[in-house]
Amino acid sequence: MTTNDDVADRLEEFADLLAAQGVEYKPRAYRRAAENVRETPDDIAGLAADGEDAVAEIEGVGDAIASKVVEYVETGTIDELDELRAELPVDMAALTRVEGVGPKTVGALYEALGVETLDDLDAAAAAGEIREVSGFGAKTEQNIAENVEFAREATARELLGDARPSGEQVVAYMESQSGVDAVDLAGSLRRWKETIGDVDVLVAGADSAAVVDAFTDWPAADSVIEAGEQKASVRAGGLRVDCRVVDPSEFGAALQYFTGSKDHNVALRNRAIERDLKMNEYGVFDVSDGALAASGVEDPDADQRAGERVAGETEAGMYEALDLPHIPPEMRENWGEIEAAEADELPDLVADGEVRGDLHVHTDWSDGDDTITEMVAGAAAFGHDYVAITDHATGPGMVGGVGVSDEELREQIPEIRAAGDDADIAVFAGVEANIGTDGSISVAEDLLADLDLVVASPHAGLDGDGTDRLVAAAEHPAVDVIGHPTGRYLNRRRGLDVDVERLAAVAAEHDTALEINANVHRLDLGGRAVKTVIEAGAPVAVNTDAHRPTGYEQVRFGVHTARRGWATTTDVLNTRGPDGIREFVA
Repeated sequence: MTTNDDVADRLEEFADLLAAQGVEYKPRAYRRAAENVRETPDDIAGLAADGEDAVAEIEGVGDAIASKVVEYVETGTIDELDELRAELPVDMAALTRVEGVGPKTVGALYEALGVETLDDLDAAAAAGEIREVSGFGAKTEQNIAENVEFAREATARELLGDARPSGEQVVAYMESQSGVDAVDLAGSLRRWKETIGDVDVLVAGADSAAVVDAFTDWPAADSVIEAGEQKASVRAGGLRVDCRVVDPSEFGAALQYFTGSKDHNVALRNRAIERDLKMNEYGVFDVSDGALAASGVEDPDADQRAGERVAGETEAGMYEALDLPHIPPEMRENWGEIEAAEADELPDLVADGEVRGDLHVHTDWSDGDDTITEMVAGAAAFGHDYVAITDHATGPGMVGGVGVSDEELREQIPEIRAAGDDADIAVFAGVEANIGTDGSISVAEDLLADLDLVVASPHAGLDGDGTDRLVAAAEHPAVDVIGHPTGRYLNRRRGLDVDVERLAAVAAEHDTALEINANVHRLDLGGRAVKTVIEAGAPVAVNTDAHRPTGYEQVRFGVHTARRGWATTTDVLNTRGPDGIREFVA
């Protein structure tokens, strides 16, 4: 079954291959089409069945691209794309994960050195060959050499934003199957970690063989990797999805065990041992001398189910058996959550639906796809009480005319306010200013004072230590939010090294919020950093950085990242209402 993501991936590959060959303009058109195909609520296969005209109704998809979409849906291939692959037989996805290596770089290195894979790239850098290619140099070669290993690791990890929807889809499918008593996600996906290895699904069912058969018949599965009596694995849209079937009486134990993390589980097992208990994927067992004697078992290690079982049917019961309240999955990283639970000091974590507005969105004044009015209407339709329009300012990192100049920003402010006058929600006039490498803000001081809200973000020089520049920005009296503080791009760019503890202390002192950018390619700050910020007493803001109305939907990834960092409702700036935001920025 061809999905929207499948088609979008092919269009993005088109864009990369064209860009690698030096083609102008077309790559951008293919990328925009890919974004809109990926985010349209309509099923692309259904539209293709209605013909090219129906596909071309998607914004940014012209007749030429529509014909290729229909060709792919009908045949599973695109002749022109195959021709481009033959002309440039490279592992584009892996190579462009190396920081500083884009499609044009891939094309140049293939032409000059025959680089096709990460191994080829690594070897060329080690041999000093890249610096000899026209347009490159020793520094570029060094940067590539230093980032190849990161790219290797990234290739093995999938983005939470790609994996979570697939996981939720398979859960919904399995819930509808007969013989399934319970089903849930497990592993790092259930903990909402920013990248994951595989999608882990746990199912409770008495007839495990029938459950496995139902799983391998999942319509979204492209192929079956393996299938046994209690476990099976399939490939779906490039993702490996693993299913494990357990007895319903042991579902809670298995869910706790396979959710992890490993460090969290080790700490729990040690706690169990201190209480003459054994904790594993089958339950919690009393293995005291009396319990073992009663069961006639001499060696409890010889049988995982030895002893008297005291918990296992529910996950909450597993924790209760250890004299602990249930610990939310996002917190299970052994960052002190067990000690907090023991002291009855677990935080009341922020929940989905509590974020009341978005303080970082873009329009077609900079690199967004939609107008101010459309982004405001999208925020209202999503259920927000307010939105801040924060288009990119010009400055470091802004290329291709994407940012608005100070003069243009002065013209935009009254348009934002006019849109607010006609809207059912509050609208704030803002900007996403650039933080220079010296900590300077790329918007005139008098103009900053005219704005309702200022987000300041790093966009250039995104390597090395960025603490000083971020601290300087956080101290600036006009800056309200530091956007995506490290500048990382998951699986593509590490971003800045930041002393989060120092930055958080300054942010707390100056009432500056640090952003959790909910865009699934960023999730910046990450969970561990958020915990440090919360402990310092600084607020966080969960923003989507939306460039189109569908982007508002990514807020949930930011909320769960906040939960990974132990954030409560009061820790998150934009759980406040419009008046609360006005009070904060005043």
